Amino acid sequence: MDKISFNLSLFSYLVASVGYFIYLAYRRPLVSTCAGWAVAFGLFCQTVTIGIRSSQTGHGPYTTSFEVALFLAWLMVVVYFLTEWKYKIKDLGAFVIPLVFIVLLFSAFLSKETVLVPESEVRFWLTMHRTLSIMGYAAFSIAFAAGIMYLIQEHQVKTKKLGIMYFRMPSLEVLDDLNFKVIMIGFPLFTLGFMTGSIWNIQMEQPFFSWDLMRTLPLVIVWLIYGLVFFGRMITGLRGKKAAQGAILGFITVVGAYFLHII
Repeated sequence: MDKISFNLSLFSYLVASVGYFIYLAYRRPLVSTCAGWAVAFGLFCQTVTIGIRSSQTGHGPYTTSFEVALFLAWLMVVVYFLTEWKYKIKDLGAFVIPLVFIVLLFSAFLSKETVLVPESEVRFWLTMHRTLSIMGYAAFSIAFAAGIMYLIQEHQVKTKKLGIMYFRMPSLEVLDDLNFKVIMIGFPLFTLGFMTGSIWNIQMEQPFFSWDLMRTLPLVIVWLIYGLVFFGRMITGLRGKKAAQGAILGFITVVGAYFLHII
């Protein structure tokens, strides 16, 4: 059953990705509506997959690489729906849902073996660490999409070569505001994930700074990049192109950090 629901969600996100691209180019409301329903169906199927997986393992989807990728894709869709509901930016689907499809497709090639986590205080901190971190990653994915859209729009305005996507996307001000709003949510979540990870490390009876440098350093870089965008906006008024570039660079670093954690 979990394999069927997983494959259905993967197929639904693929269909939705194609639909959103068609909508971006041709502006057919029916296509956008169908793509939205495809994403909703994919989210439902993925929720079923996570539910079955959790019943089998006895814990949430946060221990193995497969579970982390599965949970990340699920949260990305949830955050996307919340963002689309708040900002009414249907074009965002053309940039977010393909990312979801790629993450979920990648998870299909990861080991499906289960890892049992004993009931203890250690389990609580592991849950908090992974959940908060992945929630931060999901928010960063939206900032990444908003940053890409901002740079495309900004380039067209600057060069005065207004392509068809200029009229498809929101204004630079809206995209800049969206970029900061999701980072304003994602950065504190990621920071709390980092802190609970430290506590988890101590609970495992390891020194605070005993982490693998090759795996931890990229996460520190991620924190610094988003920290610069977060505090830069509030202190120096950092916004626009530099903020968009920071969001993009930060998410690329997140991807790199993830791969270092699974190898």
